[in-house]
Formats: sequence, C-alpha cells, structure tokens
Amino acid sequence: MVAERSEFKGRPMLVLKGGDEDKYPFSFGLTKARKIVEHIEDIKKFVAENEKPA
Repeated sequence: MVAERSEFKGRPMLVLKGGDEDKYPFSFGLTKARKIVEHIEDIKKFVAENEKPA
C-alpha cells in the first residue's frame, strides 16, 4: 500500500494506492478523512465480516 499527499483545487488530499502501478487509487480530503477516523472500527468490522477466506 502506498499513501501519498496531493492537492485538489487548493485543498489537501490523501491518495491510497495498492502499489506504484495502481490504476485505480482511492483519494479523499479532510472531511472524508475525519469520517473515516470517526468510524474506523465500523470499517474494520465491515471488512472482517465481508472478506472472503483465503
């Protein structure tokens, strides 16, 4: 996983990539980052409940 800082229309952004060659990065700004932080346990639970066994 690669995390990079970026900017969009003068606002800070965080870009998450599976690797340097990731064609579909996930990016978000401060407002969404706050929501993610506030609900990180819900996100972890969601992943655990829906992840397919290896």
